[in-house]
Amino acid sequence: MTVRHDAIHVGGAHFAFTDRWGGVSAVPYEELNLGGAVGDDPAAVLANRELAAKSFGLDPDLVVWMNQVHGRDVAVVEGPWGAEVPSVDAVVTTRRGLALAVLTADCTPVLLADPVAGVAAAAHAGRPGMVAGVVPAAVEAMITLGADPSRITARTGPAVCGRCYEVPARMRAEVAEVVPAAWSETSWGTPAVDVTAGVHAQLEALGVRDRRRSPVCTLESRDHFSYRRDRTTGRLAGYVWLDR
Repeated sequence: MTVRHDAIHVGGAHFAFTDRWGGVSAVPYEELNLGGAVGDDPAAVLANRELAAKSFGLDPDLVVWMNQVHGRDVAVVEGPWGAEVPSVDAVVTTRRGLALAVLTADCTPVLLADPVAGVAAAAHAGRPGMVAGVVPAAVEAMITLGADPSRITARTGPAVCGRCYEVPARMRAEVAEVVPAAWSETSWGTPAVDVTAGVHAQLEALGVRDRRRSPVCTLESRDHFSYRRDRTTGRLAGYVWLDR
């Protein structure tokens, strides 16, 4: 069983994104579903999380997951949660070797790190969270812990692209009023929103210059989970951690 992933190491920080292959989940969650709240067998999800962590050289017990709710709340963590996982859409840590994980299946996974300050963050930016400002909130929390935006490296992973994320015209207008860069149009000429473009504009405004985005559109790629395409499906994960 081989977990496929896109991983990069930048100056003491690690960023990784999974695709859907190399796990044990059955249809319709095949194979590497990492989401625990989508109806999959909990034992399969646990096995998948262990497979994914070990593929990155991580201890599965030192991965922090979130109960994501499309908000802007941020939690500062020094270790995995206990029995209760709080409802937040971003986590920040100064603990080296602790991996922060974000689950997505069209939303934009945002991974951030300032290795000099020893601060990392992961954020879940769907359309509501992007508009609410979850990514700026995560960066602000990092700054409070000593990070400098000019040193932060940002990576965004596979997400539905602005050519595919069709929305009503009124919704596009409401989103663009808050984040103009998110205004988009589908490849077939209807109103759309580009969440990843909006996130990158927010990061640029905060002074985060080192930014890269995945070229993968989850709706177009059969190698990735897409809620908009399949509805009942699994979840991808993005991971960020700092060298010990």
